[in-house]
Amino acid sequence: MHLHILGICGTFMGSLALLAREQGHQVSGADANVYPPMSTQLEEAGIALMEGYSADHLVPRPDLVIIGNALSRGNPEVEAVLDAGLPYVSGPQWLAEQVLPGRRVIAVAGTHGKTTTASLAAWLLESAGQSPGFLIGGVPRNFGVSARLGAFDAPFVVEADEYDTAFFDKRSKFVHYRPEIAILGNLEFDHADIFPDLAAIERQFHHLVRTVPGKGRLLVADREAALERVLAEGCWTPVSRFGGAADSPWRFVLEREDASRFRVIHSAGEVEEDAVVDWGLTGEYNARNALAALAAAHACGVDLARGCAALARFETPRRRQEVRGEVAGIQVIDDFAHHPTAIAATLAGLRAATARGRLLAVIEPRSNTMRLGTLRDRLADSVARADAAYWYQPPGLDWSLAPLIEAGPVPGREYDDLEALVAALVAEARPHDRIVVMSNGGFGGIHERLLAALEDAHG
Repeated sequence: MHLHILGICGTFMGSLALLAREQGHQVSGADANVYPPMSTQLEEAGIALMEGYSADHLVPRPDLVIIGNALSRGNPEVEAVLDAGLPYVSGPQWLAEQVLPGRRVIAVAGTHGKTTTASLAAWLLESAGQSPGFLIGGVPRNFGVSARLGAFDAPFVVEADEYDTAFFDKRSKFVHYRPEIAILGNLEFDHADIFPDLAAIERQFHHLVRTVPGKGRLLVADREAALERVLAEGCWTPVSRFGGAADSPWRFVLEREDASRFRVIHSAGEVEEDAVVDWGLTGEYNARNALAALAAAHACGVDLARGCAALARFETPRRRQEVRGEVAGIQVIDDFAHHPTAIAATLAGLRAATARGRLLAVIEPRSNTMRLGTLRDRLADSVARADAAYWYQPPGLDWSLAPLIEAGPVPGREYDDLEALVAALVAEARPHDRIVVMSNGGFGGIHERLLAALEDAHG
């Protein structure tokens, strides 16, 4: 069967393409922007990629077109699909109908940390010999791919996004997945391009809660007021909370300030067990992600001590505190953070683990929410843990970065030219500094450019 995927280089749709290819389908796809790491994965899997959108991409005629949520009416290839009467479906619906039936689905939802938590859950199941399937909005380095079918009798971990499904289905993606175990990691306002307020997102999360069966399990972060409001709307599934609260059945206690070592405590009635995690990640938010993944794996039969030991071998997904290289003692780190909360959490974790040198934050506010300026008032304080902030104004950003830079708690500079930004960083950086680049896009290949420029400058 020939499947043609529109928006194929998006993290979700690209992962979907890998699953379809693994099932034996012929897969092709088109996207406006084709860039690594997703394009590399797809090409290595033998999937034909086409730049841009055109009716010509539909020749020869595919058996089914899977349309990503970034595409809308007026797109030339979408219009050609409709005019030709080609069968089409959304990505989440295809996944729900062709991959998930008969599987024990673990859905990982939340405003932040979904990719890391889903990668952690899949890795814990893999370490226990269960060979899980997964679809993750990033590339877990323990696996090297963002999606695989896994063993049919093993759990399937899916990153459950609250973004809308398609131009013809405005429900959140995660309502399609029907999980037996759902992780609700956090919830705050985001996706201002489709949600008017936080209450609208809470409503979608409650739709997800409605789909989890009574025999299943909801793993819910403690101290999250929005999630408590979601549960108050009605809940028909056992709830187990996780986090730092003393009364949560799953909790952690930091043994190092940077959270690179912490104790996990699991209480079930009068029975309590604990184990220590000693790993390479930092930041309390990563400890919370690990706790959620441990709870989900434990529900699938993974022993706590074994799970904690496996975390020592966990490698962060691509673009999640990923060290891209080091030149003359200057480290370049790539991170997907693009929301003020995520930016602040990333910098806090790196700050706690930075014993020498400075932390230089490079930020591209390019997400749809950032472009609308909805959360711009929170951006200034998000960089408080850095020593300096370098702001890049992407094309299409119609509000000024200058006021937030002026109000910022650390020195800030604004750039609209990538070469000038790279030159400024090279001139400023010195041994033991860490440069963390934060964006949800390709950022013009800044990481490679920066490393090459540092090499030229320092040898």
